[in-house]
Amino acid sequence: MKSLVRPLVSVTTYRRWTFLLGGTAILVPYLLIYVALLQIMGSAGRLPADQVLQSLVMLLAYVAVSSAVAFIPAVRILSRTAAETLLGVRLPAETAEGMRSWRSRRRTAAWWVLHIGVGGGTGLAAVFALPFALVLLQKAFGGENALRELFGGSSALLTAAYVLLALVVLPLVVCLGAGVGALLARLAPALLGPSPADRLMQLERQAEQLIERNRLARELHDSIGHALTVTTLQAGAAARLLDADPEFARRALSAIEETGRTALEDLDHVLGLLREDPSARTPQRTLADVTGLFEQTRSAGAEVRAEVGPTDGIPAVVSREAYRILQEALTNVLRHAGKVPVDVRLGVCADRLELEVTNPVGSVAAPRAGGGSGLRGVRERVALLGGRSSAGLDGSRWRVHVAIPVVPTLELERR
Repeated sequence: MKSLVRPLVSVTTYRRWTFLLGGTAILVPYLLIYVALLQIMGSAGRLPADQVLQSLVMLLAYVAVSSAVAFIPAVRILSRTAAETLLGVRLPAETAEGMRSWRSRRRTAAWWVLHIGVGGGTGLAAVFALPFALVLLQKAFGGENALRELFGGSSALLTAAYVLLALVVLPLVVCLGAGVGALLARLAPALLGPSPADRLMQLERQAEQLIERNRLARELHDSIGHALTVTTLQAGAAARLLDADPEFARRALSAIEETGRTALEDLDHVLGLLREDPSARTPQRTLADVTGLFEQTRSAGAEVRAEVGPTDGIPAVVSREAYRILQEALTNVLRHAGKVPVDVRLGVCADRLELEVTNPVGSVAAPRAGGGSGLRGVRERVALLGGRSSAGLDGSRWRVHVAIPVVPTLELERR
């Protein structure tokens, strides 16, 4: 019983009825065209075969005209807005390219035909329901004497039947509209939402944006993070030894200046990527610049013992990523172990680039809450190049090891 009464008191039912009556308003011109065509066809329609032919012609004309109107791009936007507002449907976002595609236009045509045909027909039923109920009441009460003469004493029963039918017809029409509205609400996402191909395109675009954001986050974390770590340690050492060793303090301040200038260049590069401004991008550092990286780390107080092999034949993309990986590894040493000796081994072995950074485990800096983004960035860089990485304790030393395939540049670009 509740399932029958609920549609009668639900706001959603009458909001969806507004949508159906909108289809009725659009259907009326089609009916006028139908009447005009009947007048043009004249005496056609006297035979059943002619009536069937007329119906088929009118149905085809209705579908053709409805579909032609729905191919206008603005109609899809209006249909989506009406469905979301009146049917209470949440439709996934759709790109402008997806709305203009022929796939979307065909689905809009199908929705338009349903809205006018099914929705408009249901609205017509509501339009005629009230006069029909009034006619039934008139028959029940206005024709009571005729009913009594025709049926004798049973006319009261027939009168009650007319009254009951008159009272039931309107709720039945309301429930019919609720059912048709629910059906259209179920079909709306399939016809007015993005197609599977459009959703796949959106997911690919979102994945590309996420990859780009992660890449920029890694660039900022590795470059600016390294610079801030180095300058923080240098500034602290300079402040402690300012009176006892002024010469060391001057060298530390000079190193801070150089590190800050390098960080500004890296920041300009990342901002250029964000603005998509090629003129604002500075050349990225590669393994050819590791000497300066080692000097920055030494200026922060750590002893770097480096064993670097030839790196001339390494593809540029591998060289850039390897530089950032080494930069992050050295930053982690300064941040978590302090001024300890660091051993770096870098070189090409067979068809891969080998990078290893080891250092004694210190107790200068405690692990930070929410840390680990640096090592995650290292793993992401290595994974994008099809390599392997590991980081962890090896006895009493912390060891970071990376192996990246060295392949021709064109092959890397295709990946």
